[in-house]
Amino acid sequence: MTDVSPGPHAVPELDLADPEVLRDPFGAYGRIRETAPVARLVTPGFGALLALTRYADARVMLTDPRFALAAHSYLRPEVPEHCQPYLRTMGEMDGPEHVRLRRLVSPAFSARRAAEFRPRIERIVDRLLDELAAYAEDGAVDLLRHFAGPLPMDVICELVGVPESDRARWREYGAAVTAGHGERFAEAIPGIIDGARATVASRTLVPDEDLVSRLIQIRAEDGDRLTETELVTLVWHLVLAGQTPTNLLANAVETLLRHPDQLAVLRADPDLMPGAVEELTRWCGPQLLTVPRFPSEDVEVAGVRIGRGEPVTAALVAVNRDPRVFTDPERLDLTRPPGPPGHLGYGHGPHFCLGAPLARVQVEVALAALLRRFPGVGVAAPPERMPDPGTWRLASLRLTLG
Repeated sequence: MTDVSPGPHAVPELDLADPEVLRDPFGAYGRIRETAPVARLVTPGFGALLALTRYADARVMLTDPRFALAAHSYLRPEVPEHCQPYLRTMGEMDGPEHVRLRRLVSPAFSARRAAEFRPRIERIVDRLLDELAAYAEDGAVDLLRHFAGPLPMDVICELVGVPESDRARWREYGAAVTAGHGERFAEAIPGIIDGARATVASRTLVPDEDLVSRLIQIRAEDGDRLTETELVTLVWHLVLAGQTPTNLLANAVETLLRHPDQLAVLRADPDLMPGAVEELTRWCGPQLLTVPRFPSEDVEVAGVRIGRGEPVTAALVAVNRDPRVFTDPERLDLTRPPGPPGHLGYGHGPHFCLGAPLARVQVEVALAALLRRFPGVGVAAPPERMPDPGTWRLASLRLTLG
């Protein structure tokens, strides 16, 4: 790691283990953003990285090929050897390799495909809401555990083509993924990969109207086709990335219940839902920081020289409330006119989230159905948040259904 020269701007530090930062990252990062365009994030025991705090700089960095990704360390000793070839996902690739895979699979994740999938998402949402009241204890139910948690995995299983008989096990995998990259997550990796291999093998023999069957067809028809390893890796990475709606949906519900004026606006005009989901993603999106990038050469950003190899992230928690870009950014406004500029909650540039259209539709459908089905929904107990410096997420969300 090389040095960072402050140039005309001082580089303030933010301790990610500070309880106040964990309690209110929006306030902490907002103050840093107005002090300096670049901050140093420090976590005891994990070293430091730089964070871009302003929208324009972050947007440029996310498209600059000099800022490259590095492979994540899913290569844990406890992961079986037969799983190792499947651990390098498309999210860790740059350049021509990434472009080739992205080009092959993008049509399966288009906004049109997500819209076509909406009726199947609606059926899953309705089924989960039908079951919700049965989980009530003392008049309250944990929305995170019984609705927001299982929903994304059920949707992914439907999309991918996982057999109904295997879905209970995949729900457990989804819970492990949502819990973060800890021991539970590492233990789930072999099962997820083995499940992805089994699904690919099954759909190769008996195709159906699902994503894996479509990708197998692409592999068969395209001259620059997917390998079996790439296809299995894509499926398990989709499972990993596809859990984002869990935390976004829980955050959105909790936020709306804390802003009854905005909830009333949405109830009065359900057609606002697509824009409301975008505003909620900007306001309380779960991802606080982007995956770190590593410059291939010395680079100057906002007057700060960043040395080659120095890890850099975009602080989404700061840039999505940058007053240089968003009018009155600290105010939740579900009638906020659509972009540009748009929030960076799904990233930007070559690594813009492939599943963003599916996530948007999923949250739209889930929020609309929940509010329609339970017009008297309310908070039963103060929400509990996880002390996670990288993700704004709840540990539980106990609600009365009304």
